[in-house]
Amino acid sequence: MKLSQFKFRLPEELIAQYPAPVRDEARLMVLNRATGDIEHRIFKDIINYFEDGDIFLFNDTKVFPARLYGNKEKTGAQIEVFLLRELNANNKLWDVLVEPARKIRIGNKLYFGEDESMVAEVIDNTTLRGRTLRFLYDGNHDDFKAALYALGQTPLPEYIKREPIDEDAERYQTIYATNEGAVVVPAAGLHFSRELLKRLEIKGIHQAFMTVHSGLGNFREIDVEDLTKHRMDSEQLEISQALVDMVNGVKDAEHKVCAVGTSVLRGIASAVSMGGHMKTYSGWTNKFIFPPYEFTVTDALVTNFHLPYSIMLMMVAAFGGYNLVMHAYEEAIKEKYRFGAYGDAMLIL
Repeated sequence: MKLSQFKFRLPEELIAQYPAPVRDEARLMVLNRATGDIEHRIFKDIINYFEDGDIFLFNDTKVFPARLYGNKEKTGAQIEVFLLRELNANNKLWDVLVEPARKIRIGNKLYFGEDESMVAEVIDNTTLRGRTLRFLYDGNHDDFKAALYALGQTPLPEYIKREPIDEDAERYQTIYATNEGAVVVPAAGLHFSRELLKRLEIKGIHQAFMTVHSGLGNFREIDVEDLTKHRMDSEQLEISQALVDMVNGVKDAEHKVCAVGTSVLRGIASAVSMGGHMKTYSGWTNKFIFPPYEFTVTDALVTNFHLPYSIMLMMVAAFGGYNLVMHAYEEAIKEKYRFGAYGDAMLIL
């Protein structure tokens, strides 16, 4: 497959700038791979497509307030710092992106907060825009993290053309988020409300959780036409024995396994074992999925509508079939579905 095959014209007004008023009342397109049929529903109708004994797999990663604005020593120039991951808790070392990168050198100090009480020193240049910062803070680790996050903003994607508001702290987060570490929300999970999860439980539909700390690699521009030459950024993945036992039991009973989001789809594909089963996983994955790809565990996928050329669109096309998914996207644009993390949802069966 070529990068250019994932180009389509997306009217800017269809990129959602705010979440739906109610989580489980966004629109839902249902795409049937066997028949090619398309249905238009409300998200909470998803329960009608699953039976007692099926299982939903969720990503329980938690987004942290990763975007900070500071000032450079001496010049006072404003610098945007995007926290990627904590490298060393004891030394308060963080892997970050900085903009504008050309203004930042090793040894520079950055000051954060109105009183400039949070100070960081640049100690390494890792990539063109990447840096390692050491935060200079005398308190314990919990106090440091609380102070750092109080300065941060919700890391909304760049296609959301507005400043974060208080509502984003809650809505750019799934209701079951528990394991902190993501800078990109697993957006398909945003549509699940507590009421819907309870209804799934009452119907006998299992729920299990893996952790995939979704990173900015999901939004990184692909700069090669030949997709086999693209290298994904690695993401931390944790799949427990309890989840594996549940999924393998569901497969053996010939019930459906539904991945909630492309991060879960990648996680499952990274932990596939023989005979359509899963195995435990603890570490990093850089698996890049694009058509054609054979899925042996996942039977259904919940996903949002993604932007042109995006890695998430390629994964969806691999699961749903390239021609069928691109046709569904044409239909979505015609029917004015909303795209992006705060947009509407698609269920592929």
